[in-house]
Amino acid sequence: MLINHDTRCALDHVVELLNTAPAAGEGERLTDVAALRTFVGTLTVSGIVLADLTEADLDGVLRTRERFERVLAADSGREVAGLLNEMVASAGTTPQLTDHDGYDWHVHYFAPGASLADHLAADCGMALGFLLVAGELERLRHCEAPDCGRAFVDLSRNRSRRYCDSRTCGNRLHVAAYRARQRQADAAR
Repeated sequence: MLINHDTRCALDHVVELLNTAPAAGEGERLTDVAALRTFVGTLTVSGIVLADLTEADLDGVLRTRERFERVLAADSGREVAGLLNEMVASAGTTPQLTDHDGYDWHVHYFAPGASLADHLAADCGMALGFLLVAGELERLRHCEAPDCGRAFVDLSRNRSRRYCDSRTCGNRLHVAAYRARQRQADAAR
């Protein structure tokens, strides 16, 4: 599946936003405006001035995250389409062609001057829509490690990725399975 730069960035933003929610022993990461500024500072979000973010932006981003969580939990493509259509429409989507920061022509889906929440809802909602249209929405999923549950996008050729990070979650489970086999072999001797 060919994914352009902007779609990949938007999918990464969805994942990063979903992973700010409390899960796997970690607390809420977006607790206040300062935390929101730190979070947004790690992303590449066009036209957002960190110093201008307010409590209203935090509330909007938390609501947007909740909407993405519903998309991830949806049972059917039809349900996903309905959720994404609602999200993108409510963001006041205004597609515009642009070429900035050394990137060739691409489309921004957020309206000029859009809030951070509307920006994320529009661009990220469209990126998820592209996955749905391509029949690839299952690429957005949760880590299978029992103590993790973080979101990730599987961009492997055969959609075989099971863990958010093979160096941590995947390796930890493989080591645990190896040790269990060793204990079993030792007990059989």
